[in-house]
Amino acid sequence: MYHILLQIPTTVATDSTTAAVTPDSLSMLDLIFKGGWVMIPIFILAFLALYIIIERLVTITKFSKVPSDFMPKVKELILKGDIGNAKLLCAQVSSPVARMIEKGIARLGRPLKDIESAVENTGRIEVLKLEKNINILGIVAGIAPMLGFVGTIMGMISIFMNIAIENNISYGAIAEGMYKKMITSAAGLIVGIISHIGYHYLNLLIERIVYKMESNAMEFVDLLQENK
Repeated sequence: MYHILLQIPTTVATDSTTAAVTPDSLSMLDLIFKGGWVMIPIFILAFLALYIIIERLVTITKFSKVPSDFMPKVKELILKGDIGNAKLLCAQVSSPVARMIEKGIARLGRPLKDIESAVENTGRIEVLKLEKNINILGIVAGIAPMLGFVGTIMGMISIFMNIAIENNISYGAIAEGMYKKMITSAAGLIVGIISHIGYHYLNLLIERIVYKMESNAMEFVDLLQENK
């Protein structure tokens, strides 16, 4: 009986000690809030970057689709002299390639140099449309890590202020500043990396469309030269 009584307070003490040292877990939202006001512009840049990437990706993917038999049909109609149906075929295909060829067909009957200029100018305009807002991703990729660095500086300032106020170097004095320092740095780098990848990937897709436009334009001009 004596041994049982001795064991009871020991168990209770152990449980209370375990409860006392068990730390409260922080959610992702709590960590984000600890980043401070610098997280607000970083989140704005993140939203802007994601919007541009998704919107441009959908647009470029849509406009890059050209039927494989498009140019053969256009050539066949032009050789037959059926210019009206050739224009109609181009109008039915929603693509920079089709709009560029349609502009060339509309200039048939004029000097070949004028037709080439019309096709080239239309191609440039279509490329500019595809590149809309993509340069903003490059700006975001540069600004977001810089904002994270600002958060790092603010965190270091907070650490030294806490140390000066408490006149003691302790975990509590530096914890808040370290949260701010690490969270803002990580957030800025993540947004910058995503923007950088999106910028180069979208430009790669546009380069493929430009190559397709140039090859089709050359094919169209060659057709006119052979049948002038």
